[in-house]
Amino acid sequence: MSRGILFVNAIVLAAAAAAAAAVVVTGCASRDPIPRAQSDAALFAPVSMRIHPIFSGVKDWTGDGAPDGLEALLEFEDQFADPTKASGSVIFELFTFRTNNPDPRGERVVNPWLGSLQTLADQQARWNRTSRTYLFQLEYPAVSEQQDYVLTATFDTGTTRYFDRVVLEGRSRPRGGGGSGAGTSAPPVAPATRRVSTAPIATSAGDVPAGATPADASAGAPDVRTRAPGGAADVSSRPAQP
Repeated sequence: MSRGILFVNAIVLAAAAAAAAAVVVTGCASRDPIPRAQSDAALFAPVSMRIHPIFSGVKDWTGDGAPDGLEALLEFEDQFADPTKASGSVIFELFTFRTNNPDPRGERVVNPWLGSLQTLADQQARWNRTSRTYLFQLEYPAVSEQQDYVLTATFDTGTTRYFDRVVLEGRSRPRGGGGSGAGTSAPPVAPATRRVSTAPIATSAGDVPAGATPADASAGAPDVRTRAPGGAADVSSRPAQP
């Protein structure tokens, strides 16, 4: 083999190695998002939302044996029925449960919780990679594990609103008056939930007034807080009243 051919091969190999190194360096160093075209963004935009019916419910997240409030997991799907992310603001409301009624919502228990998914910090704090949902901890220490509730969520992207609701079924009440033994305490399981709405729907007048925003959802400061999981109260929510 001539020296000329060897020299050309060496140049080709060096160029290939340099190109591979550049790809590796670029792939590791670049963390900035690549802007999507409007058509691409619409392709994977959320088309439905639901409160996850299995994992949402009354929870004790401080480990003191008493409920601290409710955990609500919001799940969005795109037009391919795959989990997707969303940006916007959300209003959670809690109602008493009415039996044998087309609308199971009774009286509203507390003022709404206000949550945000509008910033990178919001997204990172609330996104659960395992369940592919957004987790909101809704502070309400007065919640009863034995009572049935209706939890609703209204999500506003700025151009579209989505609405869903679930019934949170309380634990079975103890049988008998007192004493110890079987049937004197509720089973150590979280309350079940069951869907009320047949499918997530865009909100309309009657649930939230047209043009309403989370800031319009309640008159006066809410008496509850929205928390990021394992963190402090959501900075987007108003402080609890004393």
